[in-house]
Amino acid sequence: MQSSALNFNRVAKRFARKVALADLSLDVMSGESFALVGMNGAGKTTLLKCLLDFCEPDSGDINVFGIPHRETRSRARLSFLPERFTPPYYLTGRDFLRLMLELQRVPYREADTLLTLDSLDLDSTALDVPVRAFSKGMTQKLGLVACLLSRKDLYVLDEPTSGLDPKARALLKARLRELRAQGKTVFFTSHSLADVEEIGDRLAVLHLGELRFLGTPTQLKTDHRTDSLEEAYLRCIEVDVAAATGT
Repeated sequence: MQSSALNFNRVAKRFARKVALADLSLDVMSGESFALVGMNGAGKTTLLKCLLDFCEPDSGDINVFGIPHRETRSRARLSFLPERFTPPYYLTGRDFLRLMLELQRVPYREADTLLTLDSLDLDSTALDVPVRAFSKGMTQKLGLVACLLSRKDLYVLDEPTSGLDPKARALLKARLRELRAQGKTVFFTSHSLADVEEIGDRLAVLHLGELRFLGTPTQLKTDHRTDSLEEAYLRCIEVDVAAATGT
């Protein structure tokens, strides 16, 4: 029987008068690639912050592999990459990776590092260059390399393809499929519905803090009688498709 990697049970969060999350419940199963989809301000990042105990839900429960999220040990099996990833500018790429792995008590292995750099098309010279000299794409790749080298069971990735060129996006998606094949869990947010359709087993559509849909990409398209995931998403959040697409 498949177990739950993440369980959100009636999670609610409000900032002053703004409802960020409204009584949200969902499960992410172990070994699943699960996408969170929604407009800016839909509640995706707030849900991730609650999961990681960066902010306190007003009500509800969150469990990570059956452990309450408020317990530090609940995060021992996960690796996280934020959307706005900014490593210390004065460290070299190697220094940063060593530091991240040391904090997680994972040994640094140069051979594994070089293979992982290559798998995301990041040149090995980045190991010796200060992070302040990195482009946006290089910085994003470095953060992804740190996550992959951590060898965790759960990867929580906030817009993981942000800043990546087409080649790097394709390589990353291949790596994420490999993780799933190894039984790892990937929980990611994305504004790219093409990526969601390609690598997501299931998705949750959030809109104004509410869960509008939970299921497979195919189910979302079927529910809204369209072959386009983008059109299905727009209909799910009750946006006029013709007006939104200019047709």
